[in-house]
Amino acid sequence: MAWKSCSALLRLTGEDVVRSSVRGSSRWPHSFQQRSGFRKATRKPESKKVEEELGPSHTESSEALSQRRTSTPHWDQQAPPSSPRAFSRLIKPLVFTVGFTGCSFGSAAIWQYESVKFRVQSFFNEIRADWLEKLHPQKRGDIRKEINHWWNSLSEGQRTVTGIIAANAIVFCCWRVPALQRSMIKYFTSNPASKTLCSPMILSTFSHFSFFHMAANMYVLWSFSTSAVSMLGREQFLAVYLSAGVVSTFFSYVSKTATGRLGPSLGASGAIMTVLAAVCTKMPESKLAIIFLPMFTFTAANALKAIIAMDTAGLVLGWKFFDHAAHLGGAMFGIWYVLFGHELIWKNREPFVNLWHNLRTRGPGGGGDRGGSM
Repeated sequence: MAWKSCSALLRLTGEDVVRSSVRGSSRWPHSFQQRSGFRKATRKPESKKVEEELGPSHTESSEALSQRRTSTPHWDQQAPPSSPRAFSRLIKPLVFTVGFTGCSFGSAAIWQYESVKFRVQSFFNEIRADWLEKLHPQKRGDIRKEINHWWNSLSEGQRTVTGIIAANAIVFCCWRVPALQRSMIKYFTSNPASKTLCSPMILSTFSHFSFFHMAANMYVLWSFSTSAVSMLGREQFLAVYLSAGVVSTFFSYVSKTATGRLGPSLGASGAIMTVLAAVCTKMPESKLAIIFLPMFTFTAANALKAIIAMDTAGLVLGWKFFDHAAHLGGAMFGIWYVLFGHELIWKNREPFVNLWHNLRTRGPGGGGDRGGSM
């Protein structure tokens, strides 16, 4: 495992600042932060009077000038929820977090069952395969066979996260389409002040506006994927990763609502923090190194403590560059899952798998004999 890649998360945990222009008067600060909320700027009393005196033509010219200066999306202004109802808005995201996590692990258990069943059934088909076809040398310049050779050379963890990286790349390209800007802001950024609360909790985990932000996150995910998947298995790893995205976003919602620092967030940092924390908790004595300073090494346990300490300080002191609550939520979820969650959730999946097995074998096309082969 390429432990030296940990520096990508130590130096930049995936937080990306995007300069954005705002329509009309500057009510929002000119910064949009990955996994980080921003405070709504206080409006000066005389600003309304100045707007009225200048008239609508001045407002329109300011908007046109702002649009000419930057091509980044305009973030719609949203008033923060009133105090009495602020935390009541978190009930729906909480239910969604619990339900999505349960569905993720349930789907992973079914997927593992079907994978084992498929491997058993296809075992004899592989024995009957034409061995001459397997021994046939690859043709030079055959692109498809070269791709297959590259794919087979990857570890199971690297093959598992390839789909995640591809999904992040597609969403990144969608941010570049002007016609999709409004939908991207609505569904691919998480904001407790938004009317859309639940679906962005998972979709924002695959969303990056900055290429450097996406590249840094995906590099760390790729580097830790081999150890994480070998430790958890492909199905369990994906369940943990998807659940971590929702859990870390919910922690961000709670923090923003409590502090009043509302604003949009996006990025895979929370889920990646879960992967990093799980690996470091399971293998605390493993040696890590900063990629640009390979001569300095430290244990995985010390690296995890340093990251948690930095995010805790950032949350307490109100640092705005990172969404420290999402980072802490992801790290806490990773530690909890390795210490307790694996035993409570994954080890107790047998009754659910037996239920699925009974439904599977009794359904159309199923049969007791086929089910008995498992």
